[in-house]
Amino acid sequence: MASGDTDVSICSIALLKLGATSITSFTDGTAPASVCQVIYPKVKASSLSMYPWSFTLTKVQLSRLTSTPNSTWKYEYTLPTSMITGVPRKVMASSSVGSPMIKDYEIQGAKLLTDQTTIFIDYQADVAEGSLPTYFVDFLVHQLCWNLSEAITDQIEKSIYWREVALGTEGENRRGGEFRRAMHIDSAGQTTPVIGEYLLTEVR
Repeated sequence: MASGDTDVSICSIALLKLGATSITSFTDGTAPASVCQVIYPKVKASSLSMYPWSFTLTKVQLSRLTSTPNSTWKYEYTLPTSMITGVPRKVMASSSVGSPMIKDYEIQGAKLLTDQTTIFIDYQADVAEGSLPTYFVDFLVHQLCWNLSEAITDQIEKSIYWREVALGTEGENRRGGEFRRAMHIDSAGQTTPVIGEYLLTEVR
């Protein structure tokens, strides 16, 4: 884990790669800091949601609300605020090993509606910078280089270059570059069903 990393230090690495000066905070009064303050949260969230990274996967039992949905469902549950995709990867009625997924539910905003009396979900959670693996931080830095380059260097060519470094070429379906390297490292610690599920999702 890259325990010493922060949002500011990650942005600073990207800025240095772009030939700019590092920042001390998002409010240090410099133009790069102002740009990073706006762009960084969006790039981080997007990068985390691009793949079922092993370090983001979490299982939790949802809390059932006392209110009754104004719909055909009997119960409603609050979804975790830490979810980065807005939807769970799996929904189950039990936490038992091998518990089958259920399909009789509906997502409405930050709530899950269903007739099930107990709900467990697997989902991707946001992760603090200090707990991000080094391989993902490297990918995130290159994602930032791509998204910051035009604003920092005023050169569209630099943006195109860094996009290919981060994601590969169009011929690779944007699954190359640092993204592919990070996926390969991360997949070594995941089970075949998780990877298979992701690949099937990509085909669809």
